[in-house]
Amino acid sequence: MSQSRRRRRTEGGTVYRPARIGAPIAVPCDDYPVPVRNKRPDLNSVLVIDKPHGWTSADVCRFIRARTGGAKVGHAGTLDPLATGVLVLCLGSETKRIDEIMAGRKHYEATVDLAHFSTTDDAEGELTPVAVASPPTRAQVDAACSAMVGEILQRPPAYSAIKVGGRRAYRLARQGKPPVLEPRPVSIHAVEVLEYGWPRLKLRIACGKGTYIRSLARDLGTSLTTGGTLTALRRTGVEPFTIAQALAPEDALNGLFPPADQISACPRDIPGHNVS
Repeated sequence: MSQSRRRRRTEGGTVYRPARIGAPIAVPCDDYPVPVRNKRPDLNSVLVIDKPHGWTSADVCRFIRARTGGAKVGHAGTLDPLATGVLVLCLGSETKRIDEIMAGRKHYEATVDLAHFSTTDDAEGELTPVAVASPPTRAQVDAACSAMVGEILQRPPAYSAIKVGGRRAYRLARQGKPPVLEPRPVSIHAVEVLEYGWPRLKLRIACGKGTYIRSLARDLGTSLTTGGTLTALRRTGVEPFTIAQALAPEDALNGLFPPADQISACPRDIPGHNVS
C-alpha cells in the first residue's frame, strides 16, 4: 500500500489518550488507528464531556474514536487546551446537529489577571507586566463589565484558528507574523463579577457563538487601563447541556444517550447572569 494511501486511511494523524486514567496531559499513542469511515454506525448519540486541562478538543475526539472502535465523532465548539469543562461531542448521524448545538448560549467561569498582558491573551503566551498607579475599584470593574454586555464588535486573538489568506492565524503568529484580525460581531449576554482582589478577577459570563473569552479579558483590561490576561477558564454550559451532565473522557461511554432523550431531558433556557 502506498504511503499516500496509508495517510488517507489514517486521516487525523496520531491518536491521543491519557498516559494513565486521570492524567491531565494527552500523550501520543500509535496503537489506536483513526479510520476515515464510520466503523460504528450503531452509535448515533450525544456525549457531554468535561474536558481536562491540557487536552485539545481534537484530543478528546480522537480518544472517543479510539474507545468506540472507530465511531464518527465531531465536537460542537472548541475549547483551548488551557480551558476545562463542557465539550459536546456528536457521534454518527448526530454530527448533523453540530451547527444547531453550537448556536446555543455558552456559560463560562473565567479568571483574569489585570496586572499583565499576553501575546496570546492567555497565560500560555509571553507575559508583559503593566504598571498601574492605582488599581480600579470594584465599582469601576463592575461598570467595565457592564459595558461589555450586548451586541458588540470583538477582535479575535492573533493566536486563533481563524484563517487569513488560507492559513490559520496562530500559525502566522508563531512565525512572527501575527495578523491583525478584523473585529467581528458577537453577543455578550451577561458578565458577573464573582470575586475581585487586585490583580485577580473572577467572572461568570454568558455569551453567544464565536465569542472569545481571551479577547473579552484583553478588552476588559484595556477599558480599565490595566492588563488583561485570561489565566483560567471553565465552560459550565452549552445550552441545553450543563456541567452537571459532563463526564470525564474515560467514563464518557457510560453516558451515551439516545439523541431524542438527551435533547428533551435538558432545559432549553438557562437563566443568564447580570452584573452585580
